[in-house]
Formats: sequence, C-alpha cells, structure tokens
Amino acid sequence: MARPKSFDSDAALDAAIGVFREHGFEGTSAQMLVDAMGIGRQSLYDTFGDKWLLYQRALRRYSQDEIGAHRAAMTSGARAIEGLHAMIDRVVADAALPCLGVGSIAEFGCSRPELAEISGAADRALRRAVIAQVEAAQEQGDVAADIDPDTVATYMVASFAGIRIAARAGAGPAQMRALGEMTKRALR
Repeated sequence: MARPKSFDSDAALDAAIGVFREHGFEGTSAQMLVDAMGIGRQSLYDTFGDKWLLYQRALRRYSQDEIGAHRAAMTSGARAIEGLHAMIDRVVADAALPCLGVGSIAEFGCSRPELAEISGAADRALRRAVIAQVEAAQEQGDVAADIDPDTVATYMVASFAGIRIAARAGAGPAQMRALGEMTKRALR
C-alpha cells in the first residue's frame, strides 16, 4: 500500500519556484530542490516527475501568479492610468527579486518548445491586459489617442524585463525609480 503524501504539494512547488528563480534550471540541483521543498527525492519524482517537468510546472505557476499580480495592480486605481502606474511601480519595487520568466528566457530563449509555449501564453495574457488598460486610459483622456496600445504593451513587457535585469545586475534604488519613470513617460 502506498503511503499518503505527508507534505503540501503547493507549498513544495512554491519552494521550488524560489530555488529556480535564484539559480535557474541548470544551476539548480535535485538536492537543492529537495532541501528547499522539505521532501525526499522519491517524493519529488513521484509528485512532480523529473527536474525538467518540475521546472515547467514552476514556470507555469509563476507566470500565472505574475499575470494575476499585474492585473491586480492595473485595477487598483480609480483611473486606468493609475493602474498602469501601479503595475510599473510594482515591477520596480519587486525588481530585486529574480524573475523566473525573465530567467527562463535568458537561459533558454526559444530553444525549448515547452517553455516557449508557457512564456508565449504569459506574454499574450499580459499584453491583452495592458492593451485593454491603455485603451481605457485613452478613453479617459490620460494617454494620447495616437499611441498604439499594442506598441505600448510590447514596450512595457520589454521594459519590465530590462528593469528586472538591471536590478539583478546591481542597479540601485534611484536607477530603478528612474527606469520606472521612463516607462511611465512612454504613456504620455
């Protein structure tokens, strides 16, 4: 008879996300994962499959959580522009924490179809949300009508990656705030 799981698989996945965020796929060993997750090696394999499958699951969950946090920030203001600013401020405030999405793209690019699918879905979801928010800000008169919402979404996604890489490379708080302000200026 199989023993019942004696751990919370969601908490274990969160722990794995933390390890992958900090060390990437190649820099993470199975031992690092079991230590962080608080489970045995066999439990890791029985529950999550191999390290590659765990990484994909971690990236999928992380991406969904990030999109949710971006959407929450965008809906936090009374006006659409306030929500866009809140999302930018959130990225700047959290930029010192490694981003699994940016890390995955930096490590693998588009070379792994499984990851490209996850990253592509996250990109499309974020872009749709930003486009809708920019269109609402345009209707409210806070973003110039001649700015293409799709181009703004592309710019913001690229800016977020750049901000996170700059933070990872050691940019200080003043530099991070300046990058956030430059991103906000693109909305004018």
